[in-house]
Amino acid sequence: MMNEHLISTPYPSFKSINNMVYIDEKWYDMTRVKNTYYVLPGEPEPERTVSNTNSIGKTEAQRNSQNRDRGTIEVKPVKVTRHVCRQYLINKVIPAIQDKWPDDDEGTTIFIQQDNAKPHVLPNDEGFREAVEQTDLDIRLIQQPPNSPEFNVLDMCFHRSLQSLTDCRAPINIRELVQGVEEEFENYDAHKLFKSFITLQAVIEDQGGNSYKMPHLHKDRLQNAGEEIIGVY
Repeated sequence: MMNEHLISTPYPSFKSINNMVYIDEKWYDMTRVKNTYYVLPGEPEPERTVSNTNSIGKTEAQRNSQNRDRGTIEVKPVKVTRHVCRQYLINKVIPAIQDKWPDDDEGTTIFIQQDNAKPHVLPNDEGFREAVEQTDLDIRLIQQPPNSPEFNVLDMCFHRSLQSLTDCRAPINIRELVQGVEEEFENYDAHKLFKSFITLQAVIEDQGGNSYKMPHLHKDRLQNAGEEIIGVY
């Protein structure tokens, strides 16, 4: 978002994105469509028993089953609908924000950015607004520009990174895939995530595009200097 106090000056700038929360859903695949393997002489070649690319296993969610012993996890596909998105916002995202948001920053407006997928909750959704009213925070939904996945740090960097890290585990079933994604998420390097936001900032400041060439950003230098990530929208 532009800083409204500087937008009419010769040096307009963007606001900080410290109050931005990015959300999105992601299907994690069991394996990539194409993989490169290095094998030693005489070592058997890796084998994948997948008939075609549409048969590659993937996962997005997990549920408890009422037909199994307590504590046993059954993995099921979940169709992403507006109701599912609303429940996720109300039961997971808003409580997480409320739990982690600094007390001395309570008066700041918090923006949850999502893309324009049809199942996503609208900014004026009544259920979402009622849930926000139960908190002491000012939380609002906003949509990112259409056809601009690079405006979301999850689409641009984070989800791809998690998929690559999970690929290294070579899961052989959906349960291992779910476990791998969860463990990689929990152990993800925060410094690497900081660099993703530097990339986000650079892409949008230069307006991106299909022919955009990412320059060398000296991310380690910026991070060591305590550079603050500014918002672009």
